[in-house]
Amino acid sequence: MTNSIIRVSIAACGLLLGGSAFAQSSAPPESVPPAANDYSKPETWLCRPGRQDSCTVDLTTTVIAADGKLTKAAFKANANAPIDCFYVYPTVSNDPTPNSDMNAGPEENSVVRAQFARFGSQCKLYAPLYRQITLKALRAAMASGGGFPADRKLGYNDVLDAWNYYLQNDNKGRGVVLIGHSQGSGMLTQLIKNEIDGKPIQSKVLSALLLGTNIAVPKGEDVGGSFQSMPLCRSASQLGCVISYVTFRSDVPPPANSRFGRVPTEGMQAACVNPAAPQGGKAEMHAYLSSGFNGVSTESAQPKPWVTGAKIETPFVSLPGLLTGECVSNDSGSYLAITTNGNPSDPRTDEIPGDVVAGGNVMKDWGLHLIDAHVAMGNLVDVVAQQSKAYLKK
Repeated sequence: MTNSIIRVSIAACGLLLGGSAFAQSSAPPESVPPAANDYSKPETWLCRPGRQDSCTVDLTTTVIAADGKLTKAAFKANANAPIDCFYVYPTVSNDPTPNSDMNAGPEENSVVRAQFARFGSQCKLYAPLYRQITLKALRAAMASGGGFPADRKLGYNDVLDAWNYYLQNDNKGRGVVLIGHSQGSGMLTQLIKNEIDGKPIQSKVLSALLLGTNIAVPKGEDVGGSFQSMPLCRSASQLGCVISYVTFRSDVPPPANSRFGRVPTEGMQAACVNPAAPQGGKAEMHAYLSSGFNGVSTESAQPKPWVTGAKIETPFVSLPGLLTGECVSNDSGSYLAITTNGNPSDPRTDEIPGDVVAGGNVMKDWGLHLIDAHVAMGNLVDVVAQQSKAYLKK
């Protein structure tokens, strides 16, 4: 999907942390503004209800118990789901232009499968294509240390147009969950600030799952900073709230040069809500890990055998009890610390892939950015289920 794993994560650095490359980027002044997309056209969406598309894929999972026992778990979407989910995907485009085109490639389809399709058990799925800043543009920006000719407003305007089309034509008063990762979370953060926070439509938003980004909140508080009316979620059934986190291995915390887990504003910290324990504390993570590559980048380290003496033939694996997570806040930052509870004496793997690697070296400042969604996918789906019940009761 990409030729360098770090390219995927650069998006979060620039778009979400306000890097200078993005601050200077804009379309050339003499250029004609690109035409707006027509989101009434089916091809402008990766996922919409009632059709075969990027979200109607095989999500069968092999559950690997600590003793090595394998069980296959099938997945079934709920065609009559009572709520909706609206997803904006992270930086994945391999297009050779600064902004991507509107043709879905393998990379867009793959990330939808890894990060979004499983929510189909709880909601009807909407995922627009948008003209995001591409990996090529990010490489150019990082190489030059300056601006680049990508139009950073173009992608946001696409997301805004898709959102407005959805509200006007599809929503019909239903509750909706916003879901994003990395550049996608950046787009949704801006959308919430401009169009949702403190406005009537906020009453229809069950939650915003903004993964792999730094949402600012005042230290010790749950609201303020990035959003003025949407607090952090502190229970699985709380409505109108935000779940946001960045992941690091518990034994490899954010280094001094970390791109995640910190915000630059005095008195603020990066939000961390563990979807497995919104109220705080350590809890088991219900991860759905890609059995091969992680679905975000093909350049992450190839996983070691998941279990001794068996071949995994499903696209996903789940390993009960292997991972626990806890939000921590210290001098390193505010982040979701993931602990791998391996046992060398059992046949199951004691390691999970997910680090950003460049030149054979683990880039500790990126943490587990590539699998932010994977490590908590089951927990996130469970939270959406609880919020859906609470919303329908209300």
